[in-house]
Formats: sequence, C-alpha cells, structure tokens
Amino acid sequence: MTSVITHKVPYYSQWESAALVPQFISGTSAAEDPLWQKSGADSREEYAFWAPRVCGMACLRMTLDWLGRDVPPSVPLVREALEAGAYVRTGDEVKGLIYAPFADWARTRFGLHARSRPDLPAQEVHAEIAAGQVVLLSVHKTIRTLDPAPPHRGGHLVLAVGASPEAVVLHNPSGLPDRSQQFHHVPWSSLDRFYAGRGVVLGPSTEKTT
Repeated sequence: MTSVITHKVPYYSQWESAALVPQFISGTSAAEDPLWQKSGADSREEYAFWAPRVCGMACLRMTLDWLGRDVPPSVPLVREALEAGAYVRTGDEVKGLIYAPFADWARTRFGLHARSRPDLPAQEVHAEIAAGQVVLLSVHKTIRTLDPAPPHRGGHLVLAVGASPEAVVLHNPSGLPDRSQQFHHVPWSSLDRFYAGRGVVLGPSTEKTT
C-alpha cells in the first residue's frame, strides 16, 4: 500500500478575494479588492502594498487555523512579523520572508513547532509531512501553472499540506481558482523546476506549556 498523507488544512489566499487572483496577478491593483478591509489594513493603499508580498503570512494563517489557533488578519500579522525581523522594509522595498527570525517568532508568539530549513531536499519534505507537519516551500510563482520553463527557482512561498510517492500537495496563496489554489497535486518530478530547496517546517508544538 502506498503512503498518501493529506492534512486537512484550511486555505487562505494572500488576497482577501481569492476568486479575483487572476486579475491581481495580471496587473489589477489590490486596492480594487472589494474585501480589502478584512485584511486589517488601515487603507486601501496599505493593503495594496502588502497583499502581493504576504504569501508567507497566508501560509502561517493556514497553519494557525489548522491547529485551532486564533488567526489574525494578514496586515496586523505582517506588522508583527516586521517587528520580529521576519521582514525588513526599506521604503518600498521589502526583504523577506527571513526564515530564522520567522521561525523564532512563530515559536514564541504562537507556540508552534517551527524550524528554519535552509537546506531541505524534496524527499525530506515528504518525511516532514508524514511526521504530522506542514512545510513552507520556496518556489517560483509560476508553479501555479506548472510553467515548463520558469526563469529561476524560489521567490514565492506555498504550503505543502500533503504528499504521496508521486506528488506533493500544495496550498498556494497566489494559486488560480479551481486549478492551483488548494490541494494542488504537483508531481515531484515537476517540483524540481520551481523549488529552491529551502523552507520552514511548521506544526503543533511538542513542548509542554504551563
């Protein structure tokens, strides 16, 4: 019998209107998102700045919901992540997600199991999922269409929520509706084109709290 594991993780897009992702990735400003206020942003402009950049926060929100934790809105969450050093903003430039401070923050703030993995071979992704974790993976954004020739690996974060011998199962914060947003099966042989070989392992804490 083959080993197939799929965790029942709720899906969150990095935009509040997941159905409108095709428009946003084609150039429509996120300021046009009719649900922008759900993000907790103070203005359309603040939301439009962060929505294209919070794939990591979307993955964290999915994980928190899966584990039955409170799920903060995306913009207040990214403000906290900035304070924790998981992002560094200089003007309109943002560096991040920075894995080590993000993992430290996820542990202390939310009590999660969180490990930065700057070297994470694909076969170990399968093992982590089998052990009851989920994994943020650094991939190229065109994994949403399984582009046959992406320009490079990495740059976008997706959440690996399942695995089989044939494929990894992804929740993609910028995936396409009814195609690659949730429970998207990507063959391991295809993943290599997009995957930068690094990520963050997340799951329930194994430490007892008082």
